[in-house]
Amino acid sequence: MRKPLWQKALLHLANVVVIGFILLPLIAVVIGSLQAERSLAGDTRAVIPGPITFDNFRVIISQGEQRGQVFELATYLPDNVKKIYHALWNSTVISVSVTVLTLIFASLSAYTIVKLRLRWAAWLLSVNVFARFVPVIVLMIPLYVVFRKLGMLNSVWGVIIALTGFLLPYGILILVPYFASIPKELDEAARIDGCTRFSAFLRITLPLSTPALASYGAIVFIVAWNDLLVPLILNNRAEFMTLPVVIASLVGDTFVVFNLLMAICLVALLPSVLLVMLLRKFVVEGLTAGGVKG
Repeated sequence: MRKPLWQKALLHLANVVVIGFILLPLIAVVIGSLQAERSLAGDTRAVIPGPITFDNFRVIISQGEQRGQVFELATYLPDNVKKIYHALWNSTVISVSVTVLTLIFASLSAYTIVKLRLRWAAWLLSVNVFARFVPVIVLMIPLYVVFRKLGMLNSVWGVIIALTGFLLPYGILILVPYFASIPKELDEAARIDGCTRFSAFLRITLPLSTPALASYGAIVFIVAWNDLLVPLILNNRAEFMTLPVVIASLVGDTFVVFNLLMAICLVALLPSVLLVMLLRKFVVEGLTAGGVKG
């Protein structure tokens, strides 16, 4: 049965509203990153932006050495801008490491739960669902105390271990139904042909689970890349800061460098956008597959 014309019009209108709600803040950030601070603060209601300048990005690339016309008369420029390359490198190392570690451990754990069918593993999986309702902020003080005793404060590996522990349960919850949807006959045929359980996992289960692994990996990378709370709690030295921490440091008590803040936000947004564009097919397929077993 075909939908009436007015229903289609309302559906298209709802899509436009949702897309506009998502894109309007991004458009404002792009416009703000291409303006000088004086032009940006001069008329906050102006729809058409003032003179376009790339000095904000020049400051980022030169780590504050080349200020251009925008900041040449400025008496204050946040010191963390000089550590922007360190922050970018730290965010990359942390995000890639957390993604790889969670993919390895989550896939092994999910395969164990599905194939071995251990009662205690299924019980832990049920408990894990309820544990996800605990706010992360509640765990920050115990996390800080534990990592201080382990001597892992102000280190990249401390953030990697903490984020891996927080994100690993989500991977198990995502991969268990997907692994369960793979016909067990394929695993049994591989065992008959001489494969061990682990080699069958590598040769059969993982290749068939590419969409789920890609979608989960993309989610983990984006969450780890944009996480602010854990790096902020565990690291207080500039050389160990991540990009979100540097962005947050630009918001001061008396002054906020809005145009520079927006430019760094665009730089921080670029890896996530590129990753989603490259893996968009796998992300959609991985999130929808495994939810209903045929």
